[in-house]
Amino acid sequence: MKAVFGTILSIKGDIIEVEFSGANLFPGEVLIVKENPLLKLEIHSNPKRNIYLCISLCDSKKLRRGDFVIRTEKTLEVPIGKELLGRAIDIFGIPIDGKGPFKIERIKSIYLSPPPFSATSFKRELLETGIKAIDFFTPLLKGGNLGLFGGAGVGKTVLLTELMHNVAFYHKGFSVFAGVGERIREAQELYETLEKAKVLPSVILVLGQMNEPPSIRFRAAFTAVTIAEYLRDFEKKEVLFFIDNIYRFVQAGNELSVLFSALPSEEGYQPTLASEIASLEERLISTQEGDLTSIQAIYVPADDFTDAGVQATMPYFDSIVILSREVYQEGRYPAIDLLRSSSSAISPSILGETHYELLIEAKKILEKYYHLQKIVSLIGETELSKEDRILYHRGRKLLNFMTQNLHVVKEQTGLPGQYVKRTETIKGVKEILTGTFDEIGDERFLYIKSIDEIEWLRMPKIWR
Repeated sequence: MKAVFGTILSIKGDIIEVEFSGANLFPGEVLIVKENPLLKLEIHSNPKRNIYLCISLCDSKKLRRGDFVIRTEKTLEVPIGKELLGRAIDIFGIPIDGKGPFKIERIKSIYLSPPPFSATSFKRELLETGIKAIDFFTPLLKGGNLGLFGGAGVGKTVLLTELMHNVAFYHKGFSVFAGVGERIREAQELYETLEKAKVLPSVILVLGQMNEPPSIRFRAAFTAVTIAEYLRDFEKKEVLFFIDNIYRFVQAGNELSVLFSALPSEEGYQPTLASEIASLEERLISTQEGDLTSIQAIYVPADDFTDAGVQATMPYFDSIVILSREVYQEGRYPAIDLLRSSSSAISPSILGETHYELLIEAKKILEKYYHLQKIVSLIGETELSKEDRILYHRGRKLLNFMTQNLHVVKEQTGLPGQYVKRTETIKGVKEILTGTFDEIGDERFLYIKSIDEIEWLRMPKIWR
């Protein structure tokens, strides 16, 4: 096929104006620079006859006015397949881990439609994460979506990495990680953590980091989703999909919107905010071929949960985990706000009667605890009635019991990580709520794995 050439007319940051005579190019089509095929552009719009506005998918400083570009008649495509396992790649599928190239057997466009409703699968089966607070208060459904919401520095990335470690190590599925707009240092630490834990061979990392143009950051998520869909539908594997951070995806879309001078909508966000999030999130579902479970970190700017960008993501999650700055400052990790977090899996038909009833009772105790805490801070604990003092300390024991040492921060804390089975967590909560350990100090429940670690304190000293 004869190549069709165009010419770069102007370069305004990441917006490139290109002229093609007598050719009908379509939005999303990729153009390559004749002199260097690694430099790519993507058609955005066609404001005038033969004139096209493009988004630069490379460092625009490497482009020059008058450069020839070639149309490909294709959208952005990436390699897919098991050969990517254990590798870190960019949005084009090019390895960035220093391990050399890999054999490419299949490629696929990153812009695909969600599967039809008839092909989707809805399961009522829990996916155990090994993290007490999540498994008990915000259980995750297999094939569901879990959102980790929190401001800066409250442990979103640490918790997401721990979930990635636990699921990959204990459930033996495939994992795909999309690094969208986060720090290069965090990506390096994640790579090293997975390598040391010997779970890297079952993980694919797609990175579009903070220092890269918004066009790269925005498309990193779509590249990762395309790879995850292949593993789900063709390898027929249980796939775990991780994004850090979905708010940076929103931000990148907003930056691109500003570049094209689009009129902003609510709170200054792009007018296409809802459709951009939908185009990504609606692909993260399970089908008859396999399960795709997603776990996503969402940065909350200035701890403002009413932010339009944050609110736009919330409807897509089955389980919502709210990370609290107050809990973090109290030294209880993971810093989860147990009362504000929620899950659609809270039902006796999914959790079982025992777990469900204990969960309802635990939330009542915690609500009472926070009410009593305000009284204690003003007039002291001695002014509480005997019954209220018992409830107050049970609430504190429950909060302390939900703390946990994590595998991924072992080098920082010097303490081995803990994976706790849901049955052990349920047992511990039951014994705390029924008063089995009312005579034991609240601080004894901090960072224990199982309630069995407290049992020996109740034994006569001669037996210890």
